[in-house]
Amino acid sequence: MNIQFIGATGTVTGSKYFLSANNTQLLVDCGLFQGLKPLRLRNWDNLPFKASAIPNLLLTHAHIDHTGYIPLLIKNGFQGKIYCSHGTHELCKILLPDSGYLQEEDAHFANKHGFSKHHPALPLYTKEDAEASLKYFHPLDFEQEVKLNTDFKFTLLPAGHILGASMIKVTHKNTTLLFTGDLGRPHDIIMKPPATVKEIDYLIAESTYGDRTHARTDPKKELEEVINRTAHRGGVTVIPAFAVGRAQAVIYLISLLKKERKIPDVPIYLDSPMARDVTNLYCEFGAEHRLPTTECVLMCRDVKIINTVDESKNLDTNSIPKVIVSASGMATGGRVVHHLKAFISDEKNTILFTGFQAAGTRGEALVRGARQIKMYGEYIPVRAEIVLSDSLSAHADSQEILEWLGHFKKAPKEVFITHGEPLQAEALRLKIQEKFGWRCRVPKYLEKVNISDSSL
Repeated sequence: MNIQFIGATGTVTGSKYFLSANNTQLLVDCGLFQGLKPLRLRNWDNLPFKASAIPNLLLTHAHIDHTGYIPLLIKNGFQGKIYCSHGTHELCKILLPDSGYLQEEDAHFANKHGFSKHHPALPLYTKEDAEASLKYFHPLDFEQEVKLNTDFKFTLLPAGHILGASMIKVTHKNTTLLFTGDLGRPHDIIMKPPATVKEIDYLIAESTYGDRTHARTDPKKELEEVINRTAHRGGVTVIPAFAVGRAQAVIYLISLLKKERKIPDVPIYLDSPMARDVTNLYCEFGAEHRLPTTECVLMCRDVKIINTVDESKNLDTNSIPKVIVSASGMATGGRVVHHLKAFISDEKNTILFTGFQAAGTRGEALVRGARQIKMYGEYIPVRAEIVLSDSLSAHADSQEILEWLGHFKKAPKEVFITHGEPLQAEALRLKIQEKFGWRCRVPKYLEKVNISDSSL
């Protein structure tokens, strides 16, 4: 059996893994590349396989860097089945059409203002393309074994990252592979921990935070300090947050702070229709997270939901103290970019990032100390306070990954380190080798590996 690493190599985006054996082909994840321009350009490249020949696609979870290429895969000829958890299916109903809509909007804006080098600028796919892709989905329960043919079968295991997030155990004859997808944390504020795995032949493991451990500070206390500090200056706190998972954790903690009267009575806005819709799913999938149904309902009580574009624009017309939680989490697009443009040049304000910022994104540039940032074709000076907090991260850090690996009763034949920037991936490889003595490698982009070779 061969595996080809078509994405998530040297980057945290573009996850795609192509398996082939005995004329049978299988794709695990189908994400968009994001961040640096050379990475984004890969989204326009021809695939190294024939999409129409792929009978099955397995998804670890709904984030766009794992699912956002699906409408393109279908435009390229895919007509097979897309398997995922029920939670991932529900989230993809929200995320994929939104992705298509945002790409149409970005292309329209570029054409209108003439700052694209392409004439005309075109979206990768449209909202209509994304909606059409949903008919290929076949949701499954966790731990439900599915036989794809006489040689291949797979099972989804809870990954604890976001609603529906799965690890995928693929079995080919007597050989087993486990794709961690994005591995959650053992003590996440909202999500339950990832499932324990004790034995596998080959492991494909993420390494987003492979070189570091998250700060052991209390995220609620961090939010309290940032909001209070900014409000005392008379400023606005803008929180770019991933619409799935991070936005819910942020508004939940803010609701607790409001209830405990630990922050001033400033208005709190959730300006992301997608985050609003995702928040409603937490009541439906209560078995996957720690919050009682009553908490799911109450966490939005003190948050004002912004629905329309006009309401969103109105938030930027004054600088009275307030908190705006809006997507996207790396400030690559969406409504948060307008809020950044409105508030980032005033030193009274704060921009609080709550998770990993991929190379080449606005978020990464800002946390790195950029003094100006390009938005909508113009450079805007950065004078606001920029804060990065990783205590709310939904990714396991290096120590948490090692602790999860510690449950293995038998060493895998090999571990492939993916879904990390080069420094992070290499750091995790060394940590695993030093702690366990396991054979590890960091695969290169488009690298093919024969994992059925007895020498491995």
